[in-house]
Amino acid sequence: MSLDKVFEALASSARRQMLAYLSAGPLSTSELATRFEMSAPAVSRHLSVLENAGLVSSRREGQFVLYELVPEKLSTTLTGFALEICPVGRPLKKEARALAQRRKPAR
Repeated sequence: MSLDKVFEALASSARRQMLAYLSAGPLSTSELATRFEMSAPAVSRHLSVLENAGLVSSRREGQFVLYELVPEKLSTTLTGFALEICPVGRPLKKEARALAQRRKPAR
């Protein structure tokens, strides 16, 4: 389920752009809204999706809520997915070669 939430969050180009901005440091909703042509409530909804996926965290500082990237979550999720699809050492290719060798007729 967590993998689905991460990919759902990454499906939006606006959210990917927000992650890029947050990679430079914490920002408030209003600071992010100035970088996009959308309202603060719309930015807040995007941030909620990112936070629900574990890609950003929030903390209150005075009257502001600051959001920051959780880089470990992004990198471990994407690396784990990549390794599932393209395993290191290519064991599936080895299995396919072995199967092909068994299917070859004897000479």
